[in-house]
Amino acid sequence: MAYTDIIYEKNNGIAKITINRPERYNAFTSLTLEELYEAFKDAWIDKSIGVVVLTGVGDKAFCTGGDQKIKDAEGYEKGTAGFDLLEAHAQLIHIIRAIPKPVVAMINGYAIGGGNVLQVVCDLSIASDTARLGQAGPKVGSFDAGFGTIYLARIVGEKKAREIWYLCRQYSAQEALEMGLINKVVPQSELEKEVEIWCREILQKSPYSIAYLKASFNADTDHVNGINVMSSRALDLYYKTDESHEGVQAFLEKRPPDFNMFRK
Repeated sequence: MAYTDIIYEKNNGIAKITINRPERYNAFTSLTLEELYEAFKDAWIDKSIGVVVLTGVGDKAFCTGGDQKIKDAEGYEKGTAGFDLLEAHAQLIHIIRAIPKPVVAMINGYAIGGGNVLQVVCDLSIASDTARLGQAGPKVGSFDAGFGTIYLARIVGEKKAREIWYLCRQYSAQEALEMGLINKVVPQSELEKEVEIWCREILQKSPYSIAYLKASFNADTDHVNGINVMSSRALDLYYKTDESHEGVQAFLEKRPPDFNMFRK
């Protein structure tokens, strides 16, 4: 398959999937998400692949969520993709969790909003010391009431998860490590090498054992799948409201949003 928004490579048991939209800080569109899904599906089918790496092009961003420039009064534009953005995002999260092979997030910069949610649902996350992580939904008229909140709370605890979502702060890689949001921090220049080391260690292990362990870990939060679908449907409706529009417009105009009128 020919890809336009991602780069897909395989090397001695490792599949590397890279979001290739550096001009937009690797923010995704519906097409980006569909291509990511197709690459994960290929990595699943290919029996020679034992681990998948997810990352973004360049050294500025892993992924910064949905591209706000393709958002209008009805939500994100679908473009040439088969699924709309919310449907495609749900499908991608599902396959990252379902693929019977570990998925390693290589966080090479900003992992914000939907980008942070993607690294959250990966099995392991290794970040450069220049990475910044956090959520932005309530600041730009959006939210994730599925894996982005419930599974996040499993990882960092309820209090920290609420802080991350309610305040929309950005956290350094070291802060993310200390709260358990990621597994390791290394200098930017050593990131690819460190991810390679982790992947090679995984490839030395029994694939059958790893697949069953992943399924067992997932069992605790698989019930979130249904909630995730309801969250996507609710978010689709919310994107059509004036409150959501204020968040997007403020982001595009590079000003603080004014949500005071919606508290009346």
